[in-house]
Amino acid sequence: MMIDERHLIQLAAVVKTGGVTEGAALLGLAQPAVSRTLSMLEMRLGEPLFIKGRRPLQPTPLCLSLSEQGLVMLAASRKASDLVESFRVGKSGVVRVGGTPFFMDALIAGLCAEFQVTRPDVRIDQTYGYFPDLRAALKADQIDLAICPIDILDEGSGLEFQQILPGRNVIACRVTHPLLLKRRLQPSQLLDYPWVAPPPGSPLLADLRALLLSFGGTEIKVRYSGGSLMSVLNYLKAADALTVMPHSVVFALRKEKSITALPLTIPHPERALAILTRADSVRSPAVDQFVQHIRSGFESLRHLIKRHEEAVVWGR
Repeated sequence: MMIDERHLIQLAAVVKTGGVTEGAALLGLAQPAVSRTLSMLEMRLGEPLFIKGRRPLQPTPLCLSLSEQGLVMLAASRKASDLVESFRVGKSGVVRVGGTPFFMDALIAGLCAEFQVTRPDVRIDQTYGYFPDLRAALKADQIDLAICPIDILDEGSGLEFQQILPGRNVIACRVTHPLLLKRRLQPSQLLDYPWVAPPPGSPLLADLRALLLSFGGTEIKVRYSGGSLMSVLNYLKAADALTVMPHSVVFALRKEKSITALPLTIPHPERALAILTRADSVRSPAVDQFVQHIRSGFESLRHLIKRHEEAVVWGR
C-alpha cells in the first residue's frame, strides 16, 4: 500500500503537537485541510488513527508507528527548506576563487577566514595562477572569480573588472638591512646587494627588470628565485637580499616586524589588483557575498595604508 508522504507529515505534526489545529499551524496549513487528510488516511488504512472520545488526542499504536516515519520526513523537509533558504542568502554553497600566490597568501587567505566566521557553511576552494591561467579557468567555468593584478582588459574579453587596489610596488628587505642606515639612499646602491627574483610568470618579474633599467643597471645578482611567499620571506629574514613586492603585501606583514620597505619611491606599475568574473555567469549568492566581502576588506585596507603613510616613513 502506497501512502502519500505529505499525509504522513501532517499526521506526524498532529501527533507531535497534540492537536489538529496545532499541527496545522506547525505546517502552515488550514485546520480543515489537515482534518480531511486524517479522515482520508483512516479510510485508506481501514483503521482508526486516534482513540475515539479521548481528549487530548491519543494516537493508536499504528498511528504512533506511522507518525514516527512522518517525523523523519518532516525533519528532512525542514532541513531541505533551511538549506534552500541558507543558499538563497549566501550562507551556504561553494566559492571557487583563483589568484596570484603573493596576494592570496598575504591578504586573501585572511579575508576568507573572516568571511567564514559568519558563513561557516560556505566552502572556499582556492587555486593559484597568474592572469593568463586565471582567465582561461574563468572561461572554462573552473573558478567563479579571480583576484589578480591586471592591465586594462581588452574590449570583448567577456570578463568584468572590479578594481580593489591600485598597483604600487616597494623594495622589500629585512628590518636590519644595511641600506636602512643610509641617510640619503641612492638607487645605484641597491645594485650592490643580491636579489630575490619573483616567480616565473609573475608580473613582479617584469617590474623588477624595468626597475633595474631605471636604476641604470643591466644585470643583478639573483641569488634566489621561484619561491612561495613564505619561502621568500624566510630568505629575506636571513640575508641582506632585496626583492620587489606589492606595497599591500609588505604592509600586511608589518606587525611581524621582520620585513619592511626601503624608503625609496619607485615607479608604479600600470596595473591594478582586481576581481575578475565572467560577464555572462550566473553566480550563486555565496559568491556575490564573498565578492562584496573582499571589496569591503580592501576598502578598509586602502584607508589603513594611507593613514600609515601619513604617520610614518617606511624603513626609518
